[in-house]
Amino acid sequence: MDLGASRRGTDMGPSALRIAGLGEKIRQMGIKVGREEDIVVPAMETRTQEDSNARYKPQILAVCTELAQRTRQILDDGDFPLVLGGDHSIAMGTVSGVASHFHAKNERIGLLWFDAHGDMNTPSSSPSGNIHGMPLAHLLGEGDSDLTNIMGFAPKVRPENVAIIGLRSIDGEEREIIRNSGVKALTMRDIDERGMASVVNEALEVVNDGTSGFHVSFDVDGCDPEVIPGSGTLVPGGVRFREAHLLMEYVADSDKLCGLEIVELNPFLDHKNVSAERTLQLILSALGKSIL
Repeated sequence: MDLGASRRGTDMGPSALRIAGLGEKIRQMGIKVGREEDIVVPAMETRTQEDSNARYKPQILAVCTELAQRTRQILDDGDFPLVLGGDHSIAMGTVSGVASHFHAKNERIGLLWFDAHGDMNTPSSSPSGNIHGMPLAHLLGEGDSDLTNIMGFAPKVRPENVAIIGLRSIDGEEREIIRNSGVKALTMRDIDERGMASVVNEALEVVNDGTSGFHVSFDVDGCDPEVIPGSGTLVPGGVRFREAHLLMEYVADSDKLCGLEIVELNPFLDHKNVSAERTLQLILSALGKSIL
């Protein structure tokens, strides 16, 4: 899906990962890939932008609702959901589905959000109206009531169980929203000063505190543009390739990962699919691939 963004092309992200051989690489690790399937997304060219404060909201809501239902069913069946995007608005669907599975058992989840951006704008604060800059706010129960109540409950996660890693580009009003939200915001300065290992360990304490597991929403623009050039929202000074691997390795070592999604990969802006090939390796690390 690319309805939530200004730049076109993230709708081809899943194809780029498949072309890079993701399914076969996962199978080579000894993991069974139960099925590969798509959620149908309408094309932007055939739809009308009805609300400038929340562009393409009806279409995004419909897609995220279907994605949430599918994600929950996969977890209900005892399987693991790996969701390939698409712009970051899909997280409202993925996380709603994961949270719904545990909500039905009176349990809750943590959320590790890897991103250069806060994604905590609401329709009233967003300077662009692009919903890919709003998913985390809606998962926390803030913003548009239709988007917050996917799967019939809100919030999907408690702020004290949310950790953002890689933060370095925030809108003006969004800064105050993040400061007042209660989420653990770990910026690039934290990584520079303390190192990725310390930052990830702190984040894992947050997302595992009283939860039954955690979901990782991995925006490839959290990485430095020299590592992942194929994204439409590049911000210099990001996470290096080896640091991103360490993050994913710690995620795997925790044995508490209950869902993973990859977003904002844009092959139209890439160089010979290098971004998809590197993202593939990061996915494998999160699923347990190690050096030895």
